[in-house]
Amino acid sequence: MKKGLIVLIVVVAVIVLIAGAAISRYNQLVELEQNVEGRWAQVENQLQRRADLIPNLVETVKGYASHEQQVFSDVADARSRLLAARTPEDQMAANASLDSALGRLLAISEAYPELKADTSFIRLQDELAGTENRIATERMRFNEAVQAWNTTIKRFPMNIFAMVFGKEAKSFFEASPRAQEVPQVSF
Repeated sequence: MKKGLIVLIVVVAVIVLIAGAAISRYNQLVELEQNVEGRWAQVENQLQRRADLIPNLVETVKGYASHEQQVFSDVADARSRLLAARTPEDQMAANASLDSALGRLLAISEAYPELKADTSFIRLQDELAGTENRIATERMRFNEAVQAWNTTIKRFPMNIFAMVFGKEAKSFFEASPRAQEVPQVSF
């Protein structure tokens, strides 16, 4: 009887250790996945900040460049697509369109010297530049979180736990193909 009790205690201890290790691994997966989602939420937060600033910038530029209507409608359409996007992939695509439209909007400002000197335009442009820096920082942090997640779920034995719990690799934030082009500045 004593031998049977000792074997039972050892079996229970092994089961408890295995269960504890599995729970620990699962909790690690949850923590890393939540970090990725939290980082993406910060990217969305900064994209929303940018989308909120754009109407003010557009209205300021509109006052000086009323005949540039196509650019204004492109900015408005791109902003609407960004606000309507639900998945990270859709948001990345909409953001690329918005980048392009904003580039054309800011290029218009070069044609209007009195606009470039306007205090409200300068302030809005500074705010937009600051927002772009914040977005870049949050994209970098998101990609770092995705890298940590993907590395963890691909390593053994975590890959087994990830497969059992249905955890898959996440996509990195990718710059639009237009980001490879060198911006043209002319005075």
